[in-house]
Amino acid sequence: MDKKYCTAIVLAAGSGKRMGTKVHKQYLLMGGRPVLYYSLKAFQDSELIDEIILVTGSGEEKYCREHIVEPYGITKVKKIVTGGAERYHSVWNGLQETEDGYVFIHDGARPFVNEDIINRAYECVCSCGACVAGMPSKDTVKIADSSQIVSETPDRNHVWIVQTPQVFDTSIVKKAYAMLMERGETGVTDDAMVVEMMSGNPIQLFHGSYENIKITTPEDLEIAEVFLRRTEG
Repeated sequence: MDKKYCTAIVLAAGSGKRMGTKVHKQYLLMGGRPVLYYSLKAFQDSELIDEIILVTGSGEEKYCREHIVEPYGITKVKKIVTGGAERYHSVWNGLQETEDGYVFIHDGARPFVNEDIINRAYECVCSCGACVAGMPSKDTVKIADSSQIVSETPDRNHVWIVQTPQVFDTSIVKKAYAMLMERGETGVTDDAMVVEMMSGNPIQLFHGSYENIKITTPEDLEIAEVFLRRTEG
């Protein structure tokens, strides 16, 4: 079977309020390089990925090109797109630039995506058309009501912590997002949720990595530095 055209949409439009820094989390230095560099480099080096669309905050397009994309030789970045007010607006803006095939939607603040994860994602999307990276939860999860009273304790064997990349046949996710934007829905937190709500298409989970963390707080950055030293050591 011939390989389909694969586009990676890398989201770097977040403000990172929980990080508590003036510099957005995706631009903070980790191992001497911006956090965003690592995910871009993983997709750059993957033989499966044909093109990268980078989605940035408004006014940050030139900075990303001149300080990250060009200096680090990320030649697969063909377009830098301005993001929107919410994550789903940013994804929608990126999707407008995609070609037919498969699209890998990834958070730029997850620096530990790697070749193995990308390969597993491709194998999975080829078989089902819609899949997301994740890992089985190591902790018991409680569902609480608005008063923080436990209302349910789901079986941990069925609970996964969802990550990115989230990977779809481009036509499936574009159609779902078009419906979302038309209806003006809010409150969606990931791409799989959009596809679930708007198309009912089954979503297959595949293993990411417990190290595939998202840099959200200062503690995350400290943990990431440990992972990086182990990876590069």
